[in-house]
Amino acid sequence: MDYFLRKNRYCVPLFLVLVTAAVFWQVTGHDFVSFDDDEYVYDNAHVRRGLTADNVVWAFTTTHAHNWHPLTWISHMADVGLFGLDARRHHLVSLLFHLANAVLLFLVLKRMTGALWRSAFVGALFALHPLHVESVAWISERKDLLSTLFFFLTLTAYTSYVEKGGRGRYLLVFALFVLGLMAKPMLVTLPFVLLLLDYWPYGRFAAAGGQGPREATASAPPGERGKKIGKGKAKKTPVREAPPRAETRPVMRPASLVAEKIPLFAVVVVASGVTLWAQQRVVKPMELFPLPGRIANAFLSYAMYLVKTFWPVDLAVFYPYVRLSLLSPPVILSVLFLGAVTAFAFLKARRHPYLVVGWLWYLGTLVPVIGLVQVGLQAMADRYTYTTLIGVFIMIAWGVPDLLKGVPRRREILAVLAALALAVSAAVTWHQVRFWQNSLTLYERAAKVTKGNWWAHYNLGLTLMLEGKDDEALKNFQEALRYRPDDPEALLNVGVIHARRGDVEGAAARFRRVLEVNPSSDKAHRNLGKLFLDRGDAAGALGHLKEAVRLDPSSAENHFFLGRAYARGNDLEKAAAHYLEALRLKPDHVEAINNLGIVLARQGKIDEAIARFREALFINHSYREAQVNLQAALRLRDGGNRGTR
Repeated sequence: MDYFLRKNRYCVPLFLVLVTAAVFWQVTGHDFVSFDDDEYVYDNAHVRRGLTADNVVWAFTTTHAHNWHPLTWISHMADVGLFGLDARRHHLVSLLFHLANAVLLFLVLKRMTGALWRSAFVGALFALHPLHVESVAWISERKDLLSTLFFFLTLTAYTSYVEKGGRGRYLLVFALFVLGLMAKPMLVTLPFVLLLLDYWPYGRFAAAGGQGPREATASAPPGERGKKIGKGKAKKTPVREAPPRAETRPVMRPASLVAEKIPLFAVVVVASGVTLWAQQRVVKPMELFPLPGRIANAFLSYAMYLVKTFWPVDLAVFYPYVRLSLLSPPVILSVLFLGAVTAFAFLKARRHPYLVVGWLWYLGTLVPVIGLVQVGLQAMADRYTYTTLIGVFIMIAWGVPDLLKGVPRRREILAVLAALALAVSAAVTWHQVRFWQNSLTLYERAAKVTKGNWWAHYNLGLTLMLEGKDDEALKNFQEALRYRPDDPEALLNVGVIHARRGDVEGAAARFRRVLEVNPSSDKAHRNLGKLFLDRGDAAGALGHLKEAVRLDPSSAENHFFLGRAYARGNDLEKAAAHYLEALRLKPDHVEAINNLGIVLARQGKIDEAIARFREALFINHSYREAQVNLQAALRLRDGGNRGTR
């Protein structure tokens, strides 16, 4: 079997592709979700216009979504250019990236170590593990898939550089690393990973006596054993799994290996600075998240990621941050466990170097997202394990066979254990993918499997409200407020539901409470302005809507409603100006297009009004108000007596 696979090198990659595609294929029938997919794709004006020169410039100059990742934006623009807003095709592209990543991981690991089966097992675990569902099934996490693609391409290029040297190969490593950072800045740990690989399996570290790690060398590459040297036919013998290897390479002192990577570390410094600048509005202050609590959460998260690696149940899109003391029992147990594993890995480093490499890979690659710099409100996230768990998978793939050395029928036992692990992973992953079908299934699952998850209840309420299920939505908003009584977004939407029910006073009370909690809430001012407009009080609406525009001039909705207020007050010039600004921000805002047509008709610009009504109908063929207004404008142009509504 080994001999057949080595001669038929495409069998393992083909197996990885077919099995992974079968497990994840259902994602190609899923929809967008409201968590970030709006600002990354379907409600992003630049992305919706596709891959144009102006949009590429925007991708390289924007920090929209609090990140600088131009390649990610370009990837989404390319998808829209090819498939429009067909979410199924966007999901298919993400799946193809995941398939490519799984194959690349197998190929580069096999090339580095020479170990076919162990590399295949790591690649399969990576492809099928349930913790990786979030990165694949969430369209907004394209950045994870794309950056990991460049991560593996960088490892491949670095392997060529280690084997053959050369400035050109090093420049390729540098270029691929930079491209990866342009997809997601989490790759800042990659130079650290390269240093680990220098220790094992490359064996480039100079140790006592000038040798690298003991297990990092082998007498012959796999596939060359059993060949008789000299004349005659080579005698075929079973080819067994090769131990980790590295061809004979010059060893170097650690300081030299670090110096070799100074250009890469320099890029890390720049990328880290850019990321902190881009995320300055979402980085939480120490007053809100004190340092001791962050450290406690980091230790607990390291342990919980491992728990979920081996027992992947109750996975959710959001895990709420819980304030913990450094002396709380879960944190103390986590510290003791992490310390014990670290000590064990270092004690076994000489005989089993893959243990310390895999463990430090896991610990080190999680550092940017472990919460010491708290971005967002989550305690941890499944997507952060996409590349970090490779270190743990390496420890398993190399450690278990070594643990069973000398056991009778070892190969058969290992085959059964590997098949069982992959079958369970595939089954749980297939089950987990279903919860990413749409926003409703996603938030229902998160609310069900976690405790105190105000975020999940809020987003579930918002999803239900958008579907017109106000009673169910209100229950979820109230549940969110039970955990966070002054959450401004939940209060705001409770107010919106009261306004829909005609309870103007109840709605206004909630909106004013939002402003007490968060005076800079443009949405609260906008909704108060809408209440005044609905009562026919344009003068009362203007103050709130002007403040909404001042607080967030980039909101198309703020400009739209301010335009309505000016139109109600018969200030048509200002109304037209704000409708035009709303359309600049959101070109397909059909209500703004229609209302601009009304203003133009009132100004006597009938032909321009007709063009606007037709534009609205081109975007939404069933837009009834635009149909009525178009017919009225045509009659007016042709000498009729009736004006627009």
